[in-house]
Amino acid sequence: MPGDPATVELKVRIREMSIDDLPHVYHIGENIFTVEYSATLYRTWDEYEITSLFNTDNELCLVAEMRDQIIGFALGTTVEKHHSAWKYGYLIWLGVRPDVQKLNIGERLFKEIKRRMKEMGARIIIIDTDADNSAAINFFKKQGFGNVEKHVYMSKNLGKSKKAPVKKHE
Repeated sequence: MPGDPATVELKVRIREMSIDDLPHVYHIGENIFTVEYSATLYRTWDEYEITSLFNTDNELCLVAEMRDQIIGFALGTTVEKHHSAWKYGYLIWLGVRPDVQKLNIGERLFKEIKRRMKEMGARIIIIDTDADNSAAINFFKKQGFGNVEKHVYMSKNLGKSKKAPVKKHE
């Protein structure tokens, strides 16, 4: 039936992020990348990381927009190593609002950032995620990633700690 919301095709546009999109992207990520998401995430989700990527790699900062609302984002960079012929694409953050995650928005964002990285000369794309994040691992496997490796990640709290009392031997 014409006009029925169930039959209306949802139009999603993938485009470069603009400065006006920064707060929307931040709030989507703030709701996704929480302590519950990954208690040991070594990168923290904050406005400085977004603005830094936006200022240095704007062409690899993408948003998904539907009905004039930002519903997802992909943030990446490229890395060139000294004495290496390879240029790497690094997808740092990919997030989609939970209420639209079943609409293949993440896949569309990934395809566009992959296209751009390849156009920029990247020969490989790297991502990282928590070893227990099966949803992310499955998503990236569907995108053609392989070589799932676990790595050791350690942390040390540098706050004040009480020293255990020394027992004297009598």
